[in-house]
Amino acid sequence: MAVELPLLSLKIALVGVVALIFVLFFLLGRFKPKKNLPPEVRGAWPIIGHLHLFGDSKPAHIIFAAMADKYGPAFTVRLGQHRTLLVSSWELIKELYNIQDTVALDRPKSLVAKNLGYDYAMFGFCPYGPYWREIRKLVAVELLSVRRLELLKHIRISETEICIKELYKLWNKKRNVSSSSKGHVLVEMKQWFQDLTLNVILRMVAGKRYFGDVDLSEAREGRKCQEVVKELSRLIGLFLVSDSIPLLRWLDWGGYEKKMKVISKEMDQIADGWLRKHRQKKEFRKDTGGDHQDFMDVMISLLDGAENAAGYDADTITKATCLNLITGGNDTTSATLSWAVTLLLNNPRVLKKVQEELDFQVGRERQVSESDIPNLVYLQAMVNETLRLHPAGALGGIREFTEDSVICGYHIPKGTRLLPNLWKLHRDPKVWPEPLEFRPERFLTTHKGIDVKGHHFELMPFTAGRRSCPGMNFGLQMLHFVLANLLHSFDISTPFDEAIDMTEAAGLVNHKVIPLPVLLAPRLSPELY
Repeated sequence: MAVELPLLSLKIALVGVVALIFVLFFLLGRFKPKKNLPPEVRGAWPIIGHLHLFGDSKPAHIIFAAMADKYGPAFTVRLGQHRTLLVSSWELIKELYNIQDTVALDRPKSLVAKNLGYDYAMFGFCPYGPYWREIRKLVAVELLSVRRLELLKHIRISETEICIKELYKLWNKKRNVSSSSKGHVLVEMKQWFQDLTLNVILRMVAGKRYFGDVDLSEAREGRKCQEVVKELSRLIGLFLVSDSIPLLRWLDWGGYEKKMKVISKEMDQIADGWLRKHRQKKEFRKDTGGDHQDFMDVMISLLDGAENAAGYDADTITKATCLNLITGGNDTTSATLSWAVTLLLNNPRVLKKVQEELDFQVGRERQVSESDIPNLVYLQAMVNETLRLHPAGALGGIREFTEDSVICGYHIPKGTRLLPNLWKLHRDPKVWPEPLEFRPERFLTTHKGIDVKGHHFELMPFTAGRRSCPGMNFGLQMLHFVLANLLHSFDISTPFDEAIDMTEAAGLVNHKVIPLPVLLAPRLSPELY
C-alpha cells in the first residue's frame, strides 16, 4: 500500500497537467483573433467532408449553384481533406483573375493528371512554372495565334464544306423513304458536330482526318479516339475519392484508376502511331524538299535533339501536348455547337432571325464565306448567348492558392483550391435581366459592350488570366463558321415540334445528356451543295 500511493499521486498529477494544457489551449483559442474565412457549407462528414453531396448523375456546377443561393457568391466546401473555394460573382472573380492572378495559378495534383496527362506533361494539368510557360508559348505561337489560324483556315473551310455536302447527300438518300411531306429527314446532329470538329482539330494538330471519305480502319481508330476524349473529359469533371482522400487510393473506389490506365494505354498507342508516321514523313521531306507541316511536325522539329524539359523526353512532350490540344478543342467545340442548335430549335423566333440575317447578308445564290462572318452580328450575338447559358467548361479549371491571400475581405489559407462557377456567374440576375431566357438581342442592346474574350468578368466562358483557354480564337471561328453554314444551307426543326431535352451531363465539359435528333431540309439550290 505504501508503494502504490505515490504512483497513484503521480498519475493524478499527470492527468491534471494534461487537463490544464487542454484548458490553456482552449482559452488561448477563444481569445485568439479569428480570421474572416468564407462561409462553409453545412453538413460535412468526418474524413470525406462534403463528398457525399456529389455523384455521377447531377452536374457539380448545378449543385454548387444551389449552394450559392444559400451561402452567397463565395463559400467553401471540403472535398475530402481539401478545402475548396467556390466563387460566382464578377467582383470576386475580377480580383482573383486580374489583381491577384499569380497567387492561384497552380493546378492541384490528381489521378487524372498523373495517369492520363502523361504524369503532368500535359500543359493543361502541369504546375505553373518554366515548363508550363514554354509549352503554352509554343502552342500560342505555332498553332493558336491569329496568324497561324489564318494560315490554317483552309482546313476548317474545307472540312465544313465537305460535311455540308455529306449532309445533303444523306438528306437526298433518306428523303424518298421519309414520311414528311415537307421533305425533311431525321439526322442525329450531335455526332455530326463531333465528327466535324475532330476532323478539323486533327488535321491542324496531326495532319489526319478520321471521318468522311476514309478507309474503315481509319474510321475505327477515329471512333476509338472519340471514346477516349469523352471518357477523359468525364473523368476530369468528377470528384474522385482517391484525389480527395489520398489514404484511400489503394481501394480505387469506383475502379476509376483502373479505367484511367486502360484509357491511357489506348490513347498512347494512337499518339505513338501518329508520331511514327510523322517521323517517316520528316525523312521523306528531306529527300523531296517538301515543307508542309502540321503542329506535330513543328514540335518534332523544335524538340528533337533538345535536352529533356522538366524531366520529360521529346516524344512524351510531343504526344502530351498534341493530345491536350485535341481533347481540349474537340469536345468543348462540339458540345457548344450542340447547345446552340438545341437553343435555336427550342426558340424558333431566334432561329428565324438568324436565317433572315443570313439571307440578307449572304443570299441564297452562294455558300457562306469567312468574309461574311463580321457582317453576321445577330449570329455572333446568338453564339455569345449560347456561351453565356451553357459555357463548355461550366466550372473553370480548378486552381490552388500557393500562399495565404485576402480576397474581397476574406482570408484564404494557402493550399485552398479555387473553382469559379461560370454557369452560375453567367446567370446572375443583377447583371443579366431574365437570366434564364435565351435572348441574343441583349448583346446588341443592353450588353453590347460585353464580349466573351476575357475582357469582362461578367462573361468569361473561356475563363481569364494567365490560365485562360488558349484555343478561344479557334473555338469562336469554328462556332461562327459552322453554324452559319449549317443554318444557311438547311432548314431545321424538331420531330413533332417537341422541345428538346436540356438535361446536362456531369463531367468537365457541359454536354447534353441525350442525342440531338433534327429534321432538316435544304434551303439552297442543289448545285450549291
